[in-house]
Amino acid sequence: MAVTLADIAGELGLSTSTVSRALSNPDLVNDATRERVQETARKLGYAGPGLGRPRANAGRGVIGMMVPDIVNPFFPPIIKAAQSRALSKGRAIMLADLDEHPDDELGLARLLRERVDGLIMVSPRASDEGLAEYAELAPVVFVNRLVDGLPSVVIDNADGMYEAVEHLAALGHQRIGYLNGPRRSWSNRMRRDAVVAAAESLKVELEEFGPFEPEVQSGVRAADLVVSAGVTGVIAYDDMIALGVMVRLAERGLRVGPDVSVLGIDDAPMAGMAYPALTTVHVPGVEAGRIAVDTVLDQIEGHHTGRLVRRLDTRLVIRSSTQSPA
Repeated sequence: MAVTLADIAGELGLSTSTVSRALSNPDLVNDATRERVQETARKLGYAGPGLGRPRANAGRGVIGMMVPDIVNPFFPPIIKAAQSRALSKGRAIMLADLDEHPDDELGLARLLRERVDGLIMVSPRASDEGLAEYAELAPVVFVNRLVDGLPSVVIDNADGMYEAVEHLAALGHQRIGYLNGPRRSWSNRMRRDAVVAAAESLKVELEEFGPFEPEVQSGVRAADLVVSAGVTGVIAYDDMIALGVMVRLAERGLRVGPDVSVLGIDDAPMAGMAYPALTTVHVPGVEAGRIAVDTVLDQIEGHHTGRLVRRLDTRLVIRSSTQSPA
């Protein structure tokens, strides 16, 4: 059986993330720890990257990228920006789409990693405990997920979500709802926690619904729950769900804005083309894609900056779907 980073960590009494850094980002650990890890890795017969042995596929000029669902409008801006940035650096992107099957994530990541020089994992769905296994995939960077001890590009939801709740409160909404995203989504946990904190701070009553998958049909189903609960404003996990809510409200003869205000998250292109135009929280996907490529290339090329986490801010974009309650 192949020796893993967890085996080395257990032998030394260190965390898996420390072992990963010692092998893939040696400048981030002290000399004594690095030497202990590398010596133990050789003794145990570790065959992964980090011991000066080039991988068979090294230098192919390809970066792997994995996304949960390419149809979700949150991901295309990240993908396009990463492709453009990689091309400018003389690299290409190999894309893998999980089609919202999180149980296939680790197996596909390992398969993809054998064919590329580095890997960008966008919004991985694995549990916090399961993420330790991804340390063996170095060079790797995570987008929209904070992973202890590994390079991450994190979208900070706090400001944008506070602005969203503050906006509804300023319009006179005293009872609002939040439509949760997928159960295993780290991004949903961060967004939900930010909404809860903002509602408590602003003394706004909050009703939660879901979880929902990030698709229009989920919003159609959620709309009936929103109406029956009597909330006057609702914040959805993403724009897809929000647009579904708007469709169903119109079918029921309710006005989006005066009867129920609707807010999305992501600022997808279709948000501005909806009728009424969707108020949403802008997520910097383009910037995240560019930084992800730069970060994984720093690892591939050995340019260790010592900075593991990059945080990007969100902001509210106000349009016509939010108004004062009738």
